[in-house]
Amino acid sequence: MTRSLNEIEALCKRAARGVALSWGVSEEAAKAVRWLASHGVPGPRVFADYLGKIDSNDNAPQAPRTLAPPWSAASGALCPLLSGAALNDSVAMLDPVQGMTLTNVSHPLLFVPFVAWAAISENTVFSVSWANTKVVTDGFSLSLSDAQGDIDSTAPADVFWQSASPDQTLSAPDFRGDIPDDIWAALSAYAHRTYAPATEESRRLGAGAGLSDND
Repeated sequence: MTRSLNEIEALCKRAARGVALSWGVSEEAAKAVRWLASHGVPGPRVFADYLGKIDSNDNAPQAPRTLAPPWSAASGALCPLLSGAALNDSVAMLDPVQGMTLTNVSHPLLFVPFVAWAAISENTVFSVSWANTKVVTDGFSLSLSDAQGDIDSTAPADVFWQSASPDQTLSAPDFRGDIPDDIWAALSAYAHRTYAPATEESRRLGAGAGLSDND
């Protein structure tokens, strides 16, 4: 089912808060999924799986241990969201011509929007690749090469980021995103955790006149 980008962003933000991600990370994650959905790639599906990983706290992905390339986690996999935020904070200090490897990135698709925002910041074009997938973006549009269908891989993978030449095949974003019903339901279940439980008073107030007579 197609949804407005505002709906997608709002739900993803609540879902992120539902698994106890911080407000700042939740906001960035929601914007990232919105960006991916606007380009027709399965960001919501990958994000739902990522939240399941975080929720189970089973070797949860981590931030880069240092900003000196190559990036890696102290143990386990790199978090695509925290790695993306680190890229945005440090892109001016990195060498995009030489490029940089990020080792063992969990759910690598979620790193792509941060590369896009870095491209906007630097007024340039960047590419990011993993396995058999390569994305080129100027921040607003993207070009995708995904011969083996690795775009929605949730397995950790080595990711390579570098500058790229302008690509005439860049596609513009849409105003809506397609989310399968099961993924919407999964995200909604996480988001529901942020809702305050109903009380007897709230039930009375939400049911119209209740015990009072408004006539």
